[in-house]
Amino acid sequence: MPSDYARILKAVIHEIIETEKLMDRQHIIRPLCFFILAGFAVILSVLSAATGSDHQQLSQAESGRDLYEKACAACHGSDGAGASPSRVGFDTPLPDFTDCRFAPREADTDWIAVTEKGGPARAFERMMPAFGAALTIEQSQKILDHIRTFCPDKTWPRGELNLPTPLFTTKAYPEDEAVLYAFADTEGRDRIAWELVYEKRLGARNQLEFILPFGWSEQRMSRDGDTGWTSGLGDIGIGFKRVMFHSLESGSIVSLGGEVFFPTGDKDKDFGNDTTVVEPYLAYGQILPKDFFLHTQAGFAYPFDRDKLNEEVFLKVAVGRTFLTGRFGRSWSPMIEVLSSKELTSGSEINWDLAPQLQVTLSRRQHVRLNLGFRVPMNNTDVRKVQFGAYLLWDWFDGGFFEGW
Repeated sequence: MPSDYARILKAVIHEIIETEKLMDRQHIIRPLCFFILAGFAVILSVLSAATGSDHQQLSQAESGRDLYEKACAACHGSDGAGASPSRVGFDTPLPDFTDCRFAPREADTDWIAVTEKGGPARAFERMMPAFGAALTIEQSQKILDHIRTFCPDKTWPRGELNLPTPLFTTKAYPEDEAVLYAFADTEGRDRIAWELVYEKRLGARNQLEFILPFGWSEQRMSRDGDTGWTSGLGDIGIGFKRVMFHSLESGSIVSLGGEVFFPTGDKDKDFGNDTTVVEPYLAYGQILPKDFFLHTQAGFAYPFDRDKLNEEVFLKVAVGRTFLTGRFGRSWSPMIEVLSSKELTSGSEINWDLAPQLQVTLSRRQHVRLNLGFRVPMNNTDVRKVQFGAYLLWDWFDGGFFEGW
């Protein structure tokens, strides 16, 4: 708009000069020209200030609510539920910020990435524009803090507490995920074990999971020592987890959980224990300074038939740090797990393992992740060998597996 006023001013100046050329009494016209030009300059400065007042208000607004109303409410609604398609002019569904199943689980980093870079930053629709040139990070955070008020139910753990998943340690955060694990022995008899875990969140604090193990192993096929590959089903399990405590201020989350494995596998093929096993546990997650994080899981395994399997206690600790490619890009999370277990029998010793690994996000939406690592025994290496481990994780709540790339 100020450029329009400049064109008007230029036209007026031209007309005055042309008029001056036609008149002989220049000593009267010239002062009049300057008077008129000065008056136009004052008027144009007032108009320019008036048209720029909205931008000035946006840049100086102090509350997140005011910023949200000016920058976001036209599409997302003053109540956060999203405006109607007839109002916004497109049919793409808008997110409902009042939906507690959705809003709390998304970490601030993801919200701000979409605010700053627009929808394509996380492979969402281009209808969501980029506000990076109009809003500072501080203003975006104020808006986000206001958006957080649309879900008043504080029993939902925040997404910042959803720390990267280790290979062996169960995390405390409840999730909607499908994870395909693979483990392969690197020495001795060949064996590849797979495990498909389906996790379903129930409300704010609970999670139900189903565990389907299967695999292939090398078995002796004849008395002559000939071997061959055979497939088998492992011990199917179900699990439940409940968050007992969570706090974004302290960066902590604590859960109680348990898993029950049924004797559906074939023990002779190394795919089962031939007895029902119950494994209760306590899981703890902690956000640490400088993007470090900590997982801890402690529990025990109780077999129904102790003639077939011994009772066991275990402790697992995972420490890692997350790095980003660029400001909002791919995340890399190197981790190392310290794993210990001990059978509750006389004379048994504690088994110690280290598991270095690396998790990386594959999709732009960061809902598909890959983890690669090894489990290296620190003692009793004559009977326990190095094992390769990997998983492919899909957070299905954030979209289909082939979406968001």
